[in-house]
Amino acid sequence: MNKFIAGILLIITIDSCQIKTMAQQTVRYVALGDSYTICTGAKEEESWPVLLTKHLKENNIDIELIANPAVNGMTTQAVIEYELPVLDKSKPTFVTLLIGTNDWVVGADSAMFKKKLIYIIDHIQKQLSDKNKLILITLPDFSVTPSGKNYSRGRDISKGIAEFNKIIISEAKKRNLKTVDLFEVSKRMGTEPDLVSTDGLHPSAKGYALWESLIFPVANELLK
Repeated sequence: MNKFIAGILLIITIDSCQIKTMAQQTVRYVALGDSYTICTGAKEEESWPVLLTKHLKENNIDIELIANPAVNGMTTQAVIEYELPVLDKSKPTFVTLLIGTNDWVVGADSAMFKKKLIYIIDHIQKQLSDKNKLILITLPDFSVTPSGKNYSRGRDISKGIAEFNKIIISEAKKRNLKTVDLFEVSKRMGTEPDLVSTDGLHPSAKGYALWESLIFPVANELLK
């Protein structure tokens, strides 16, 4: 074999290995949000990000949940200050974002929520090699839960959350991002007690599993 042919074969071998490595690259998943993402009211293994990762793996997607820095009470500002630095260090290739409920609870108006949501989305997309590998998830209607009314402060919870969800959906459409709508399905917590955790506010393990059943097909289509 002459040196010219040997050189070509070496290049082909190297390129094949590089292609194989790229094809087998593990999806690095980071879940951002608040109590609805850390899944207060359920065990860690019952949280929807863990279930989502498991089900994607079962569907032959090589994925790892690298980080879930969500904490109870997180607002968009808290995500900016505490969760985005975790995101940056995690080097994600796939992200889900479910945030805004606590912004509404503490009285943030639509303009302020929109401004901070845009900042978060822009920041996430800068970290992603494929800017479309971000799913925005709408806010649940917690007004139907037994304890939900305790956070209304005389306001219409359902209407307020719906207004924030319009912003989420609008920003997703501007960027051609996938969304998952939890608003309608969350209303079932008002008629199906087993979907609500013992705190009377957050979903139960069954409730989070229901959410995951909506998130999974969207993530699967995006990542396959």
